[in-house]
Amino acid sequence: MSAAGTYAPKPGAAPLPRMIAAQAALETKMLLRNGEQLLLTVVIPTLLLVLFSAVDIVSVPTKTAGGEGKAVDFLTPGILALAVMSTAFTGQAITTGFERRYGVLKRLGASPLPRWGLMAAKTLSVLVTEVLQIALLTAIAFALGWSPHGNPLAVLLLLVLGTAAFSGLGLLMAGTLKAEATLAAANLVFLLLLVGGGVIVPLDKFPGGVEAALGLLPISALSDGLRDVLQDGASMPWGDLGILAVWAVLGLGAAARFFRWE
Repeated sequence: MSAAGTYAPKPGAAPLPRMIAAQAALETKMLLRNGEQLLLTVVIPTLLLVLFSAVDIVSVPTKTAGGEGKAVDFLTPGILALAVMSTAFTGQAITTGFERRYGVLKRLGASPLPRWGLMAAKTLSVLVTEVLQIALLTAIAFALGWSPHGNPLAVLLLLVLGTAAFSGLGLLMAGTLKAEATLAAANLVFLLLLVGGGVIVPLDKFPGGVEAALGLLPISALSDGLRDVLQDGASMPWGDLGILAVWAVLGLGAAARFFRWE
């Protein structure tokens, strides 16, 4: 307030952290209000976890670090990996692709929030959504009798690298394909990796050569790594972490290089 008792205007952009936080909050609210995205990120993983844990549809190994376990011990790590993929890859690719088509990204790119700040806000929104997903799925898994083992730090590293890998691939798809093509491709990849990524069907059910190729996919590395830790009690699945790190570097690097804002 000035000496004369009137408010003195102070034009200018808000501090960068505040702008990123505000944009991240907006992105999260928009995602949580989108029924289609909630179906993809919350409802489908939850239904798969409950259905396949309660009904013997697919034969899964149930041996754990503590002896014989339950189907939920095998399924929960894979469903957690699916939840990460659904948010960081499928949901983000579709949302960003249509924002690009309608000119939202172009307009936001001209705002005081820098483009890298916008991507940081989207990343924060993905992380917030994943925390909510994992909390919900973990609570349901415990209710179904889940008995996890292993190192929490290894789980955190797997989830972070998995998020980075899928985010890079999702942004690459959204920034290079048309919105309609992104919608179709992202959903198709989601379905294919649900079946062939070790989420519900163990990779050893596939022929040897196919199994080896599928094991190099980010969803396979994430689900197998989480399973090694949470079901088998492994300390640090370095091989799976390495695969995820390579996908993260390649995906984020390609997205930064080829992403088109218009």
